[in-house]
Amino acid sequence: MRVLVTGGAGFIGSHVCDALLERGHEVVALDDLSSGRRDNLDQRVKLLVADIRSAEAAAHVERLKPEVICHLAAQISVHRSVADPKFDADCNVVGLLNILEASRRAGVRRVVFASTGGALYGEQDVHPAPETHPLRPASPYGCAKASGELYLNYFWQQYGIAYTALRYANVYGPRQNPHGEAGVVAIFSERLLAGQGCDINGSGRQTRDFVYVGDVARANVRAVQGQFSGAVNIGTGIETDILAVYRSLAQAAGVTAAPRMMPAKPGEQMRSSIDASLAARVLGWKPTVDVHAGLAATFESFKKKLAA
Repeated sequence: MRVLVTGGAGFIGSHVCDALLERGHEVVALDDLSSGRRDNLDQRVKLLVADIRSAEAAAHVERLKPEVICHLAAQISVHRSVADPKFDADCNVVGLLNILEASRRAGVRRVVFASTGGALYGEQDVHPAPETHPLRPASPYGCAKASGELYLNYFWQQYGIAYTALRYANVYGPRQNPHGEAGVVAIFSERLLAGQGCDINGSGRQTRDFVYVGDVARANVRAVQGQFSGAVNIGTGIETDILAVYRSLAQAAGVTAAPRMMPAKPGEQMRSSIDASLAARVLGWKPTVDVHAGLAATFESFKKKLAA
């Protein structure tokens, strides 16, 4: 089938494009290249350069008439969303609505939406958190993702556009940009390879649910080919603390120096993990990459990129 991937030249989006190609789908990427890169894309993927908020992006959707859209384009910085919530909402709510309105006119039958787990659930009552956990977004970014899920449900009920909102845990892996709003895996990998020290805010005992980008790409393919409409967690259900991540990457780099411990960031979530058992039932998806194997593979990819 023909699939349009918004944000397709980005970190997660380009892996989704690869996974869809492997399954024989026709894949087109739409990206404004503000953070995505052309060289992330397989040569078989056509790239349309446009901002998801623009009339040009809507026209691309209507002209292309994809059967499914994987919507990954977004403003991803939690810190920027706090500093400028209007900009965040413009990208993550208005941009989504622009794509959904164009989808309605183009006859798109399904949208797969990149949502979030940790930013929706906030400080959790239970670990790992299921999809039924109360939503307590602590940032405008989380609020926008929650709003996006509500709009998707409306378009499903009103216009019959099915959707799957994939609530990602902390995604890491090759092609992640170590600058801007990057995860610690990318930041640590780049700094260790440059012979620079790494900083950890707080005790380092704060935990996250790290899910490998290849597994996330497979979840998108399952959602594209599936029938489920609603929200579903995509994570491992396993908590890994930041110190453990550093030690694993430092070992891969042959570095014995300890990280610098810095003051904790105000309001930082201490524990986060999400229950992906629903994904196993409705998508037939389970994570396959162990965090230590994934960290080693990610570090190796950064090493090869530096050598090139």
